Amino acid sequence: MSSGKPSPLTLKVTQDLRRTLEGEPSADRLALALRHLAKWRTHLIAETLQAKSGDTVLSGPFKGMKYGVRASEGTRSARLIGCFEASLAPVVEAIIARAYPLVIDVGSAEGYYAVGLARRMPGSRVMARDDNPFAQKLCAELAAMNGVADRVQIGGRMEPADFGICAAQDSVVICDIEGAEQDLLDPDRAPGLRHADILVECHEGMRPGLTAAIMHRFRATHAVTRIERRIDDSGLPGWMHGISDMDRLLAMWEWRAGPTPWLWMVRR
Repeated sequence: MSSGKPSPLTLKVTQDLRRTLEGEPSADRLALALRHLAKWRTHLIAETLQAKSGDTVLSGPFKGMKYGVRASEGTRSARLIGCFEASLAPVVEAIIARAYPLVIDVGSAEGYYAVGLARRMPGSRVMARDDNPFAQKLCAELAAMNGVADRVQIGGRMEPADFGICAAQDSVVICDIEGAEQDLLDPDRAPGLRHADILVECHEGMRPGLTAAIMHRFRATHAVTRIERRIDDSGLPGWMHGISDMDRLLAMWEWRAGPTPWLWMVRR
């Protein structure tokens, strides 16, 4: 995970660090520098992981999925290992067992969940929705390399009225939209949500009180379970036991800067 000649990325990160640390020393500056360095290191770890273990997910609900694209947001290494958002694994397995005819992935990014679920749910249609054109492109590539492009329908922004489709069939909505869930997941504006099971990441660090607000909105129609973050190192490949503890931790780090509890909301 190192070489004699610095890469363009290493040079850029070094320049960024120098700018970050200019001025009076402070704990905040050091914290920013640490986060920047940690992200740089995860890029190197992901490259080494792919070189040594390939580009197939090693463990977890999506074990065996080809993951030959970059992550449109966050870390790639945790996805390759299969420990990404490990606390959701039981819910993901429950979704697969339920075999919903329709899966709606809002904030689908490069398609880790959309394509992963399409592979495990051959009878389901998956709507992958993201307003980032680059993420849509990556999702299309990931769906094609896994042979599910015919069942992963890629599109842009999801509007409240679009959830009306959930009233006509057994549906599950997965939502990760960086705080915008506050406006989108409102059953008064999107009554179709009352007919769907919903798995949503609440960006509590961005909008304090958001988790409680969403729980309140759905308490009459859904049984709500709150799921906190956890780390699962069981999928680490054997060769990683020969690297430092810091690098193994960084391989599983998801770049989160604050609390992001999930809510699993099942229709009553």
